[in-house]
Amino acid sequence: MKRSILFVLVAATCLSGCADTLARLEGIGKPPAESKIADPTAQAGYKPLTWPLPESPVPVKPQANSLWQPGARAFFRDGRAARVGDVLRVKINITDQAEFDNNTTSTRTTQETVQAPTFFGFELKLPSIPFLNPTPANLVNVNGSNTHEGNVTAKRKETVQTQVAAMVTQVLPNGNFVISGKQEFLMNYDVREVSIKGVVRPQDIGSDNTVDSTQVAEARITYGGHGQNMDAQQRRWGSQAVDIISPF
Repeated sequence: MKRSILFVLVAATCLSGCADTLARLEGIGKPPAESKIADPTAQAGYKPLTWPLPESPVPVKPQANSLWQPGARAFFRDGRAARVGDVLRVKINITDQAEFDNNTTSTRTTQETVQAPTFFGFELKLPSIPFLNPTPANLVNVNGSNTHEGNVTAKRKETVQTQVAAMVTQVLPNGNFVISGKQEFLMNYDVREVSIKGVVRPQDIGSDNTVDSTQVAEARITYGGHGQNMDAQQRRWGSQAVDIISPF
């Protein structure tokens, strides 16, 4: 049964790897294909975001002979994003730095001694065993020592600074905006992708219609890509399959 499951896993891995290899062979000499522009709400798996919200505010009734419009954020026309389909710029400023230094030391010493001066009279027959010459007062004497030392040091520093134009895909009942934006850059046969999703408060949007990524709640920021240079940095699928299947 275990061999059958292992065979199926290996076969599935080989088939997926062959399909990826054929796709890469077809793209030799061609730049990576760019994604088509499409409605984010029409993509597979898209679901409107639901969130615990306070009670809806009391609706404001317009006053007669008044230049002030209900719901307006300023006396003059507000050019910031305010409804579904509007676009705003998200300033992505990420500086991630982490440092780990772990030291582990363990020492174990064991000593076991077994004596049988008398054992139902069998101790008298022990000297007659050839090549052994056992001594009943010291039949078994075991000493053991184990020492383990480990030192792990890891340092990481990542900095990402860019801007992404995002679209308002949903306006929550409390007025907050659900935004989604993605950009692709084709450079030297490599496609770099930057995308962001999250929730933004209208009051956090600046007068220049921009918002900082630190003010995006439930932010999902992706910075990556695909292409020849990115493939060169990845381990071959055969090596990855061995790491997954190998129990050691």
